[in-house]
Amino acid sequence: MTFPIDISRRSFLVHASRGTVALAILGVAGCGPTALSSAGPSDGSSASIGAGGSPSGGGSSGTPPSSAGGAVTWQRANFGFVSAYVLARAGEAAIVDTGLPGSEGTIHEALMAAGLDWKDVGHVILTHRHGDHVGSVDAILAAASGATAYAGEADRARITSPRPLTSVKDGDTVFGLRIVSTPGHTIGHVSVLDEAGGILVAGDALSTHGGEVGDSNPQFTDDMDQALASIRKLGSLTFETLLVGHGDPILEGASTRVAAFAAGS
Repeated sequence: MTFPIDISRRSFLVHASRGTVALAILGVAGCGPTALSSAGPSDGSSASIGAGGSPSGGGSSGTPPSSAGGAVTWQRANFGFVSAYVLARAGEAAIVDTGLPGSEGTIHEALMAAGLDWKDVGHVILTHRHGDHVGSVDAILAAASGATAYAGEADRARITSPRPLTSVKDGDTVFGLRIVSTPGHTIGHVSVLDEAGGILVAGDALSTHGGEVGDSNPQFTDDMDQALASIRKLGSLTFETLLVGHGDPILEGASTRVAAFAAGS
């Protein structure tokens, strides 16, 4: 099993539903659960590598290298309380979410950890409209000039982007990744599933807390009933690894844990 670099830094707080930014040190706000702090150094250090098969001190485990058409490899760009992800396959990358404003440097480090650069980014997928997930879309699309950006239809119009976003819906495929509509946290929220490698990037449709699955933060959720229905939908899928916006990755048996959580929700 390989261990990709898990990158963290001091971050900004975002009032996600309004897009208002306030300076703070290691605060927890925006979409994230108020009790949550992500793993990894928060002193501005650039990277750390965890040991063992589960996240430890910020370490995350990705999938083994793969050929075209196979599973993606992944890198986590960890901004302190929210994360974005770089998914790589056959010399090309998709970035899922862009973090807070000013996050492009950390995402670039994750991209380079995958052996790639901005010119290799073909796709930028935004799971939803909140400012801690789309805050650096301008800078990312400026750097990745050849990339196409995507968002769920119901969120697309509320995301400010330097070039038009392509709408995606349930069942669409981007970069060999299946788009799964998961409304609730926002009405246009989408998740991203790599069926070949069994990796789900759930945005804020799910969270994790101390290795356990959690739900969408009610404080920043548009429709909690719809959000719980989306959790049940995700619990019906099969995947080994769960990558979330808030919390550490779950590397093994993730869909079983999501299904168990959904059954009790």
